[in-house]
Amino acid sequence: MSTLFKKNMFTQLSIKNASWSEPKGKQILHPISFELNQGRVLGIVGPNGAGKSTLLRLIYRYRPPTSGYVTINGINIWSIPAHKFAQLVGVVLQEQPADFTLTVKEIVTLGRTPYNSGFAFSQGAFENQIVQGALDKLHLSEFADRRLETLSGGERQRVMVARALAQEPLLLVLDEPTNHLDIRHQLELLTLIRDLPITIVTSFHDLNMAARVCDDVLLLKAGHSLGFGRPDTVFSETTVSEAFCVKACQERLVPSNQNHLTFQL
Repeated sequence: MSTLFKKNMFTQLSIKNASWSEPKGKQILHPISFELNQGRVLGIVGPNGAGKSTLLRLIYRYRPPTSGYVTINGINIWSIPAHKFAQLVGVVLQEQPADFTLTVKEIVTLGRTPYNSGFAFSQGAFENQIVQGALDKLHLSEFADRRLETLSGGERQRVMVARALAQEPLLLVLDEPTNHLDIRHQLELLTLIRDLPITIVTSFHDLNMAARVCDDVLLLKAGHSLGFGRPDTVFSETTVSEAFCVKACQERLVPSNQNHLTFQL
C-alpha cells in the first residue's frame, strides 16, 4: 500500500442547522443538518439552483454559514488555522486553470504545501513518494513533465484530483468530478472514489451515477433538503419527481439487475 492516506484517523463531518444567505439578500440555503461518518461517500444532488455548490462551499470553508456551523470531529472548521484545515480537507472544483505554465508534477506537488512551514518547501524522498503515488493513482505519470495548458479538460480534471490526493486529506470534497471526463475515465474516477479510505462529499447531476457510487445522498430543491440517507430510500419515484418537476420511474436493468431511474416530462 502507498503512503497516501496512511493516517487511519476517525473522521466525522457534522452539519448543524447550516444555512447561507446573500448579504442583505436572498436565502440560498435553508438550515440543513446531517452527519457523515468515517469512510462514507455522500452525494449531493438536485436541480440547477438547488444549493449544491453553496453547501459544498460551506464544507470546504470558502464561505462561513449565515447560521449554524460545520464541524469535523466536533471541531468548528472556522476555529482552526487555514493550513491545518488544508491538511484535513482536499477540494476539487469544476473550474480548472488553463493557463498554468507549471508541469503536472509541479501542480500535484502543490498539494503538499499545507505541510511546509514558512517559505521552506521540502522535496525529500518522502514528499516525492506521496506525489508519485497521487500521479500513479490517477494514471498521470506519463504526463508528469507536461504543462497543464497542453492537456485536455478531462486530463486537467484528473490533475486537480491528484493534487487533492497529495494533501492526504481526511475529507475530500468534489464538485461535479466527472465533468469533462470520457466514459472510461468517469468509471476509473468513480472506482477511485469508492476505494479511497477517506470520507468523501461530492455533487452529481446524474442520479443513477450517484446511486451506484454513494453510501448516502442528500437531495436538495430550492435550498431545502428533501431527504438524506441511502440512495434506495431517498430516490423514491415521488421524491425525485417532486425535486425535478418530472415524472420519475424506477426500472430494473437486465442483465445487470440494477435499479435505474428514467424520466419523462
